[in-house]
Amino acid sequence: MNSFASLALTPFSSLYGAAMKARRALYDAGRLRVHELGAPVISVGNLTMGGTGKTPLVEWIAQELARTGMRVCILTRGYGRQNAATRTIVSDGNEIVASAAEAGDEPLLLAEKLKGLAAVISDADRVAAAAWALENFQSNVFVLDDGFQHLRAARNLNILTIDATNPWGNGKLLPAGILRESPAELKRADCIVITRADDPNSIESLRREIAGQGNQGPMFCSRMKLSGLRGIQPGQPLAEAGEIKASGVAAFCGLGNPESFFSLLRRAGYRLAYKEVFRDHYRYNQSDVDHLEREARKHGAQILLTTAKDDVKLRSFAFTLPCYIADIAIEIDEEETFRALIEKAVRATGPDVPE
Repeated sequence: MNSFASLALTPFSSLYGAAMKARRALYDAGRLRVHELGAPVISVGNLTMGGTGKTPLVEWIAQELARTGMRVCILTRGYGRQNAATRTIVSDGNEIVASAAEAGDEPLLLAEKLKGLAAVISDADRVAAAAWALENFQSNVFVLDDGFQHLRAARNLNILTIDATNPWGNGKLLPAGILRESPAELKRADCIVITRADDPNSIESLRREIAGQGNQGPMFCSRMKLSGLRGIQPGQPLAEAGEIKASGVAAFCGLGNPESFFSLLRRAGYRLAYKEVFRDHYRYNQSDVDHLEREARKHGAQILLTTAKDDVKLRSFAFTLPCYIADIAIEIDEEETFRALIEKAVRATGPDVPE
């Protein structure tokens, strides 16, 4: 957003901020009800619009909870799906029963990554979805995706992710900036996970900023890593990594923070001959694929690279160039301490939780 547009929208940001503050006050006063979901809840959210690396963290937490024998259910709004007013069962924990259009791209991605480990439900009413999951899936722990602003649902651990590469945007609330809430709301978080913390010089400064907002909880640093490449079609042959890196690639994505993807590829040694950005949650069509292939060839690239989030919306299209998916995982500093924090929050709820 350019500075002129941001300035023009600033009065609307003031209105938005006042509305958010009034809403929080109603919950604090008990005028709006906070609902217990009937099982332990781990909430993962952010303070800004766009990608903070939240989804890989949700995946990691669900895997860790499933590893202890718990019946995990991820509750998500399912942003960008066709009918946001409906409840969509994305996965029962074993079978995936919804498409990307029905579920939303990130819920489907989570369902695929966590097949056999966690159920996934897309529903704007996370309270009602939790009640349904308790009855039908016998879920005994919930991971609340994008839950920091979802004040209706009580939670046992309130995790806030902050992107080290762009923590506050231009410092303004929506719509003039990317902040959903003021940084003063950092104090509501039980713990903070700084994502994309690859630059140690900037991290200490960011830690001080966070502490300056009154947050007294533990802080963890994490970074994204490239865990491997795979073809967009099952069984698609994969060229040698060295060959791919030497040849130059055309990279594209529809993410909230696209530069983080391109930077990750560069750090892994890939030469980006061409790159293209689509808006977050973009729905592709065949003409987009044709355009990408034309541009790739024009710039001397014979291979396309994209993300797993984009993959779930691209599989039905025809490619004449090899298209590979760069799978991304999260690495967390002080992983054992972070894991213990989650397990403590879950165990504190009741005897139904495995030791």
